[in-house]
Parts: sequence; structure tokens; C-alpha cells
Amino acid sequence: MICALLQTLYMVFFSTIFSLIIGFPIGIILVLTSKNHLCENLKLNSFLDTIINIFRSIPFIILIVALFPISKFIVGTTIGTTAAILPLSIAAAPFVARIIESSLKEIPFGIIEAALSCGATNMQIIFKVMLREAIPSLISGITLTIINIIGYSAMAGAVGGEGIGDYAIREGYMRYNNNIVLLTILTLIVVVQLIQSIGNYLCKKSNKKVL
Repeated sequence: MICALLQTLYMVFFSTIFSLIIGFPIGIILVLTSKNHLCENLKLNSFLDTIINIFRSIPFIILIVALFPISKFIVGTTIGTTAAILPLSIAAAPFVARIIESSLKEIPFGIIEAALSCGATNMQIIFKVMLREAIPSLISGITLTIINIIGYSAMAGAVGGEGIGDYAIREGYMRYNNNIVLLTILTLIVVVQLIQSIGNYLCKKSNKKVL
């Protein structure tokens, strides 16, 4: 059980990092290229928006199977926690992009206009104004992303991704051991509650700093 939990945490940790690396810049670009924003480019905005919608519409269990060839090419296998990180990251990246886009769009454009009038460059506006103002919302969104990835990682266990989902299926469901299934459910509840509590604490703390 402990080994399965550690495998899940391993998958969630690296999948969160990679999904942020992919989704964070896409979310920023979506905002910047939107109508009447700093770098308006409606064609690029529409293209990225369509790609995100396509990937978000694919159920994770189907996506992970579709990405097996790529996982095998990169990792050398389609089974195990490391192999599951790629589809987990790609599945979560569009969600991250939407989270970032939504958080940054909450910022009143008047704040950005004030920064422009002071001679701030686009890069300064992105990193010193937009991202700084959106910190509480970003923390809340990242927390939600981690919780979603935990759910994805449990499903990955159904197709050889190991972790707590695999443990629940192999040791619980297939052996008709309801106690194991219940134990995994309770474990996931505790993990999710812990992550949500940490996220809420950081969100409140950052909100006070911004104010």
C-alpha cells in the first residue's frame, strides 16, 4: 500500500511539473493574443483555443492508450509509473492552460494600461504585473490541477500505470477484497484533503501579500 502511494505521488509530482511547463506559457499566450490585449493575434488565439478544446474532449483512459507509442519511444516501455507521466502531463496541460488563462483574465485591464503608461515592457507587465496580481488565483488553480492529476493517476493504474489505482484494482477488485478498495479510497481522500488545505493556506497567505 505504501509503495503504491509513493508511486502515485511520484507520478503526480512530475506530471504536475511537466503540465505546468507545457500549459503555463500556452495560457499566457491565450490571454496576450486575445482581442484588444497586448499582442492581439486572433488567428493564433483561435488555433490554440481549438487545440486545447480537442485535447480536453478526449477521455483520459483513451488518451493514455493513444499515447502508448510515444511513451514507449521516450521511456522504452508502456508499463509503469514513469511511462504514465507523459500521458498524465499531456492530459493535464490543457487544463492548466485554461486555469492560467482564466486567472490572468480576472486582472482589470486598467492595471495593465497603467503599467504601459509608466513605460513598462510587455515582459515586465507579464511577470511583474499580471502574474503577481494573479498569484492567489494561480495557487488555487494549481491546487485543483494537482487534485485532478491524482484522479488521472488512479485511472492510469487500470492500464499498467501502477500506483494506488493499480493497487485497488489488482489487490482489491480482482481479489474481491472490499477492505483494500475502501482503504485506497480513504487514502486518496486524505491526500486530496491535505493538498487542498495546503493550497487554501497558501492562497490566503498570498492574497494578503497582494493586498
